[in-house]
Amino acid sequence: MLKNVFLISLFLIFSCKENKSTFKVQETFEENLEPYRPQFHFTPSEKWMNDPNGLVYHQGLYHLFYQYYPDDIVWGPMHWGHATSKDMLYWDRKPIALYPDKNGYIFSGSAVIDINNTSGFGSKETPALVAIFTYHDMDGEKAGRTDFQTQGIAYSLDNGESFNVYEANPVIKNNGIKDFRDPKVFWDDKTENWNMLLVAGDHLQIWQSKNLKDWQKVSEFGRNQGAHGGVWECPDLFPLKITETEEEKWVLLISINPGAPNGGSGTQYFVGDFDGTTFTSSQKEEKWLDWGTDNYAGVTYNNAPGNKRIFLGWMSNWAYARDTPTEKWRSAMTIPRELSLTKTRGVYELVNYPLEGLQKELQEVKDVNVASNSKYTLAGFAINQSEIVFKTAERDFILHFTNPKGERLKLSLNKKENMMVLDRSQSGKVAFQKDFASIQKMPIANLPEGEIEFKILIDWSSIEIFVNKGQYVMTAQIFPNENYNSVIIENTLDESINFKEFKISKVESIW
Repeated sequence: MLKNVFLISLFLIFSCKENKSTFKVQETFEENLEPYRPQFHFTPSEKWMNDPNGLVYHQGLYHLFYQYYPDDIVWGPMHWGHATSKDMLYWDRKPIALYPDKNGYIFSGSAVIDINNTSGFGSKETPALVAIFTYHDMDGEKAGRTDFQTQGIAYSLDNGESFNVYEANPVIKNNGIKDFRDPKVFWDDKTENWNMLLVAGDHLQIWQSKNLKDWQKVSEFGRNQGAHGGVWECPDLFPLKITETEEEKWVLLISINPGAPNGGSGTQYFVGDFDGTTFTSSQKEEKWLDWGTDNYAGVTYNNAPGNKRIFLGWMSNWAYARDTPTEKWRSAMTIPRELSLTKTRGVYELVNYPLEGLQKELQEVKDVNVASNSKYTLAGFAINQSEIVFKTAERDFILHFTNPKGERLKLSLNKKENMMVLDRSQSGKVAFQKDFASIQKMPIANLPEGEIEFKILIDWSSIEIFVNKGQYVMTAQIFPNENYNSVIIENTLDESINFKEFKISKVESIW
């Protein structure tokens, strides 16, 4: 990890119609970090990364495996990269965990701890960490076959430091489904079975096994439900109790590409029931975990402490993932989030909110009143490494994040339309791909009345917006040519707007 730092003194200027005050703040930045390298999100040290894989907690470590190509910053023959963390904040990058072999590239999948040694790979004293993944036979695809994706397993007896590939792979062959991949496996205590979720084109298959080696298909879901604008990918299924009532429901995550509400890649969810073999849902409308363009292929941790459901996503979009303006590395993960389930006005909603623990230096907190038809400027901050939090009962205002080059990231709420809009068309580098500058919209019609919290995390190349503790969420990449240093609050109403405890904190680097 880089340790050399230099100090920069910045002036923090607050201005509005009524008053103006100046503060002197000392900032610290790491030396020699590449442009746009996130300071509190996971990135590979170099080369290409996409989907998070094998999220599992074991012996005090959170494992993050991920799709990785070690030879270029564009997609190529897939490996499983590997990192571990004790707290989901600071990460140790590890050697590559799985390499392509005779069966193909190593595509996305999951990992479990075989506590009961059902597979025979380990023992009750030393349970195996078992990785389950999709093999992708590129030669088969090029030959025009439809059976080129199969499922394989590998196991580790040293907590992920090394893996043995199962000699009888693949454990599930393919009967001719072109897109047949992304196994998510979990243990069901009630049925004493391993369950595997597999996506098959535009729907879900559920398989079961006693030993992780021999699998049988038991049900399907989704042929006529949910969004079908693209291929289904990266399924996940887990129970959650309703926060208000303790009622238990099951939540199914399905990523889809293309077909997301703001274009390209996105993650939908279903709330329903699982009886041990079959998932059912009466849900009619499409629901989205994140309305921004840059949260895809996210899944949750198996075995997380306290039965928490911790989510991590790939912070990019297949529409432009290969084109983003980084040179040594490409792609980051979202901030880790805890998922919960609420029922608001009779509607089930999946909430995702950042885990606590980011180390922060408070720069300013104050109540802010913005007069009618005016702007209030907070200037001099290192906005691109910050957490911004405030509370307000207002549903109609605009935030502008700006830099000295005149670039602007615009976030607006429109009460009449019940809509939040993120406009990155003038945010910095946007011309590298035609779809990147698009304006993103998020309906917010089910917000409760009264005062709610807004939390905004801005890193060197991303923004994550959490409305009402994660009831509504947007995630997007940004590439300003110079870091933003001002927040302008704009009030277009004929009455003043109050923001309580408008707080800006610098987030410490994890590197």
